[in-house]
Amino acid sequence: MAKKGAPKTPKTSTFVWEGKDKNGRKIKGEVNSTTVALAKAELRKQGINPTKVRKQAVNLGGGGGGKIKPLDIAFFTRQMATMVKAGVPLLNAFDITAEGIDKPAMKNLIMAIKNDVAGGSNMADSLRKHPEYFDDLYCSLIASGEQSGALETLLDRIATYKEKSEALKSKIKKAMNYPIAVVAVAFLVTGILLIKVVPQFEEVFAGFGAELPAFTQMVINLSEALQEWWYIVIGALVVFGFSVKQILKTSEAARDKRDRLVLRLPVVGAILDKSAVARFSRTLATTFSAGVPLVEALDSVAGAAGNVVYRQATETIKEDVSTGQQLQFAMRNAGIFPNMAIQMVAIGEESGALDEMLSKVANYYEEEVDNMVDGLTSLMEPLIMAVLGVLVGGLIVAMYLPIFQLGSVV
Repeated sequence: MAKKGAPKTPKTSTFVWEGKDKNGRKIKGEVNSTTVALAKAELRKQGINPTKVRKQAVNLGGGGGGKIKPLDIAFFTRQMATMVKAGVPLLNAFDITAEGIDKPAMKNLIMAIKNDVAGGSNMADSLRKHPEYFDDLYCSLIASGEQSGALETLLDRIATYKEKSEALKSKIKKAMNYPIAVVAVAFLVTGILLIKVVPQFEEVFAGFGAELPAFTQMVINLSEALQEWWYIVIGALVVFGFSVKQILKTSEAARDKRDRLVLRLPVVGAILDKSAVARFSRTLATTFSAGVPLVEALDSVAGAAGNVVYRQATETIKEDVSTGQQLQFAMRNAGIFPNMAIQMVAIGEESGALDEMLSKVANYYEEEVDNMVDGLTSLMEPLIMAVLGVLVGGLIVAMYLPIFQLGSVV
């Protein structure tokens, strides 16, 4: 608590400005200061001749701003990398990037970072104020770039890393969505048949006055139950889905069990396995090429693994490497990495081009994932037809079975 009579700290505000640079070009942007006069003084220190300066409140992620997605961060990184590489001053690069973005929340985020940098903070510290958008790996690489004077190089590598990572995530979502789509369509078609079609046959069977076949009776009982309790069935499915989501969100043990289970799934498990190898290689290549020591780089890889099996394996590899063991042997001892990846790492260690070899491994397995997802798409089309055929065919057989039996008796 401040002492009574202590001087109040001046409140910092955001000022929007327009002016000219040293070459007479018109530029504009925002700056943090306490008064208009101090804002103008700060701009003049930066070699800017301000013509207009007015106060404006910063509303980061305000209402209707739209949710900031990882693809937005990837686009921001690529734009910043391009601007800085072209020799545009960092503060101007923020302004130009923000102007090219339509999403208000993302624009406000960029300007908040820019204002922190303009106020004297380095870029890494400014990014760390927004951990929901910039993880430790991102901030650490930016810090390395600032310390080594190679920010443009690191921004380019981070941009490539983010773009490749998001592309890989998109492929994995596509691979996971197809099995879910098959199950959803199967449930939907079966539900419609049981609620709308089977009752029509039930009225016909009521006039037979004979005992129905067991299979037909089972389908009719299921139809009657669904007609009467459909809302309970839907409610139970919603509750079940919500419960599973909450359990996975709150329980690390449940998430670990899920991660191990999905790797054992047919087709999809192989895709997830290869994607984990690609993510491991891409993250390690990016951090190691940025000058991060291998042991520290493996820490970042473990955090970005995306699967408990590969996270634990990476932590074991890190322990082995920290005791002096070569990366290729540590990966082989982990027992989950393919021989091709291990041999490429061995070549990289022997030739002193580990980051380059890891990038090639990542490219190879990303392409493998792409091909497998395309193959899964082709596989799922006949599978959907087969599943629907079995369900619809089974219901048709159940409904026509009493008619067939009646015909044989006659």
